Amino acid sequence: MTRRAYQLGRRAESADETRRRLVQATFELHGEHGIVATTMKQIADRAGVGVGTVYHHFATLDDTIMACGQMVMTTYPPPTEAIFSGVATMKERLVILARALFEHLDRIGFDVVRADRDRLPIVRQFDDEELTHRIELTRAALAPFAIDREQIRVAAALLDIGVYRALQGVGLALDQAADAIADMIHARLTRKD
Repeated sequence: MTRRAYQLGRRAESADETRRRLVQATFELHGEHGIVATTMKQIADRAGVGVGTVYHHFATLDDTIMACGQMVMTTYPPPTEAIFSGVATMKERLVILARALFEHLDRIGFDVVRADRDRLPIVRQFDDEELTHRIELTRAALAPFAIDREQIRVAAALLDIGVYRALQGVGLALDQAADAIADMIHARLTRKD
């Protein structure tokens, strides 16, 4: 390898590492201060670089938010319908669904996204994507039971991070909250009118 090729390779590795540090700093700051309150200067300070370096990698704050969102989804992928493999009963599938969604939303700190949803279009996009995913995963959980679309949407609404936080607020741990919501959804879906 020639000296120039070696230097270019090292420079690219260094740029990738700087970008990784910037995205990690963005994620941490979003958790501490919120998405809207995070500034390019804060990101630079946290990553140990100048503000110009942040702008070199990300032209706008929206670009930092997008990169942060992509990193979160790669690092903490949302649950897929594979979680229902081999699970036959509606009640078991609902418990698995609630636990998986609550754990995922808690792990990624989705409250931060929800808090800034109405302040930035890009954040609203992430929130809308989460809702779509939650509805689709709920539909997959209930597919074997011929549940109508309206009931699926109601069930998905009960699996929201806000509901989980409210249940935590009254002292329920993750498994207890998931069991309680699964019980409520199951009761609604199996009631005889």
